[in-house]
Amino acid sequence: MRVPSIRTAEVRDCCEIAKLMLELGYPTSPELLERKLKEFEGRDYDQVFVAELDEEIIGVISCHITSLFHQEEASGRITSLVVKSGLAGTGIGSRLVQTAEEYFKNCNCIKSEVTSGNIRTGAHEFYISCGYARDEQRFLKVYN
Repeated sequence: MRVPSIRTAEVRDCCEIAKLMLELGYPTSPELLERKLKEFEGRDYDQVFVAELDEEIIGVISCHITSLFHQEEASGRITSLVVKSGLAGTGIGSRLVQTAEEYFKNCNCIKSEVTSGNIRTGAHEFYISCGYARDEQRFLKVYN
């Protein structure tokens, strides 16, 4: 397989990103994604990257930076990562994670983290292969 290019997501990518998010199990409208990308424009602490091959979006990763209260530096967080069905294991996800980590390091982050649902055991192994370690526990409260 040829190597895809990695670039910053653009509004024109929203329909394809929405299809990928659906594959991940998150039904998201292109309109919402367009609003989010426009909201992120010009911010130093939110970024979305896509993997593209032959003008087709085949992967996406969203990245966010949080300033730490107790340290000078910041923390990076991957909030979504998806590679088109059938392309798992081709290195696309690893390239997207590397891109996110470069972004985090350039923004003075001392660490990065990702949350993955308990049932996504394949994703857990992937993140471990990228150098991430299981750490602590997460507590969640949903407001509805």
